[in-house]
Amino acid sequence: MISVRGFKKMMMYKRIFECVTEEDTRRLASAVSRIAQKGDIFALFGTLGVGKSTFSRFFIQSLCNATEVPSPTFTLVQTYESDNFEIYHYDMYRLKIPEEAYELGIEESFYSGVNLIEWPEKIGYLLPKDIWQVTIQVINNTRCFEFSVNNEEKRQRLEKIDYA
Repeated sequence: MISVRGFKKMMMYKRIFECVTEEDTRRLASAVSRIAQKGDIFALFGTLGVGKSTFSRFFIQSLCNATEVPSPTFTLVQTYESDNFEIYHYDMYRLKIPEEAYELGIEESFYSGVNLIEWPEKIGYLLPKDIWQVTIQVINNTRCFEFSVNNEEKRQRLEKIDYA
């Protein structure tokens, strides 16, 4: 953190990973899952069809050995048990107002597990500040995953993501 005239300014740390194939996305999701800890919130930003659900499915499969990982498009949330924490996979696309997320138990999940949130912009002010912001874009047939974090502890874990 940097102090500027009495105000604290949060530093944003970023790292970009490129995935050309679906197998690349599987390897990246698996690598990210290895550094995940209880209380982590991965906010997945990107347009329709960019790969948010695919990344989430691979992340969950790497921790739970689940063969079926359906998108929570209609259920809005799916939960999975891993060895160290529960995983909450949200799809907020169909929410009309942020407060609808309370009905899904989102507040409790922020503290009791790891969250993968598709369409996090739909919950607006309910999204905590200390998150893993993951912005996914397709550029020249390559999926670019930009991870942004705003604290030193997460920066250290971000640097440990072993994706080559």
